[in-house]
Amino acid sequence: MAEVEAPSGEAARIDERALDEAVEFTAELIRCDTTNHGGGEGSEREAAEFVAARLGEAGLDARMLEKAPGRTNVVTRIEGSEQGADAVLVHGHLDVVPAEAGEWSVPPFSGEVRDGVLWGRGAIDMKNHVGMVLAVARAWARAGVRPRRDIVLAFTADEEDSAAYGSEFLAEEHSELFAGCTQGISESGAFTFHAGGGVRLYPVAAGERGTAWLRLTAHGPAGHGSKVNGENAVSKLAAAVHRIGEYDWPLRLTPVVRAGIRELARVRGVEPPAGLADDAGPDPTPAEIDEVLALLGPSAELVEPTVRNSANPTVLSAGYKINVIPGTATALVDGRVVPGGEEEFLRTLDRLTGPDVEWEFEHREVPLAASAGSAEFAAMSEALLHFDPGAHVVPYCMSGGTDAKQFSRLGIEGYGFTPLRLPEGFDYEALFHGVDERVPVEALHFGVRVMDRALLAM
Repeated sequence: MAEVEAPSGEAARIDERALDEAVEFTAELIRCDTTNHGGGEGSEREAAEFVAARLGEAGLDARMLEKAPGRTNVVTRIEGSEQGADAVLVHGHLDVVPAEAGEWSVPPFSGEVRDGVLWGRGAIDMKNHVGMVLAVARAWARAGVRPRRDIVLAFTADEEDSAAYGSEFLAEEHSELFAGCTQGISESGAFTFHAGGGVRLYPVAAGERGTAWLRLTAHGPAGHGSKVNGENAVSKLAAAVHRIGEYDWPLRLTPVVRAGIRELARVRGVEPPAGLADDAGPDPTPAEIDEVLALLGPSAELVEPTVRNSANPTVLSAGYKINVIPGTATALVDGRVVPGGEEEFLRTLDRLTGPDVEWEFEHREVPLAASAGSAEFAAMSEALLHFDPGAHVVPYCMSGGTDAKQFSRLGIEGYGFTPLRLPEGFDYEALFHGVDERVPVEALHFGVRVMDRALLAM
C-alpha cells in the first residue's frame, strides 16, 4: 500500500522525522505498562512523564495533574494565531486494559516493530493516537507553525475504568484548562473500513451511546435447598435477567445514525427507506431497516449496534453452597442508551425487572450527539479524502463510550477521529482489548499527515 505524498507545505512540516517520531513515541508508550486493573489500581505516571518530556522539548508547558498518586494526566495548550477564536481539544488516554502475555505472539509491552507492523497493548487503543499527536505538535514547533485556534492537548488516566482519576477529575477540578474549547477529537474514528468491492470507508464518530451499567438485586428468605421456597431470590433474579436478555428494543434512529445509513446506502447504490429522508420524520419500520442493513453488506456493522438501546446481562452472583437457598442474588447488566433514549430505557427496565427485583446504576454516563454538518466534520473529511482519494467519509455513532462524555460537561462537542489507513483484511475493531493488538507503521504515517492537515484546517 503506497503512501500518498503530501503537498510541499505539508511536507515541510510533516517530514521524515515527524513520521519516525510517531512510530517511536507510540512504541515507547507501549513499553510503559499502564495497565488499568479497575477499582483504582493502575499507574499512568511513567507514560505521562514521557509525554510531558516530549512536549517540553517542543517548548510547550505541560502540566501533570493527579487525583491520586500515579494516576497522572498531562495537559498543555498550543496557542493559536487568532485571538478570541474558539479552541479545539485533542485528547487521548494513557491507560490500557490488561493483557495475558501467554496468549500473545509477542510480549504485549514490547513495542516491537515486525514486518512493518508495531505490536503491543495500546497500539490501537490508544497510544497510537497519543504518539501521532505528539509528533504533530513537535513538527509544528520545529516549523514555527501556529494553528488558527488554540489547541488544548489532554492525555488522560483511567479511561478504561470509570475516568474518575482522569477526564472526570480534569473536567470537575481543572475546567479552567479547557477554557474556550468547543469541539474535541479523540479515539475510535477515521480508520479504513473495507466494505467490499474495493470500497473504502472512513467512519468519523459524531455520537456515542450512553453508558448504563446496572446492578440488579433480588431478595428472599434463605433456607434449606430441600424445602419449598416460593420467594427464591435466585429464581426471581433469573426471571428478570431472562426478560432483559430476550427483550427486543424498539428502533430509535438519531440524526447521526440516519445520516450514516443514508451515506452508506448512497455509496452502495441502495435506495434507503423513505422515512430516512427527513431527520424530523418518523422512523422507518424495523423491517425496512433490517432490509436496508442487509443490502449494505459489511458496512452495516457500522450502524447496526446503534439503531436502538440495548441491555446485555453479563454477571450473575448468588449463593455459596448447593443445598443452601441464598437470601440475595445479584446480576450486572451492560446497558447502552442512544441519544434521546434515556426515558425509554428507564421505563423499560422498571417493567422488565418487575416488582421482585431492584435495580440501580453501577455506572452511568450520558449519550452524546455532535453535528455531522459542522465545519470541523468537513475539515476532518477533507483531510482524509486528500490523502486517500476515492474513499468515502461517513458519520457514525459509537456503540460504546470515550472520555468525550466527561468533557461534554464543559460544553465540548466530541468527535471520534484517530486517522489510520489500514490494509484490507486488517480487523481493526477486533484488536480493541484483543490479543495481538498491533498497527501498521504506514497507518501511523498516514494518521500524522491527516491529523496535521485537519487540525490546521479547523
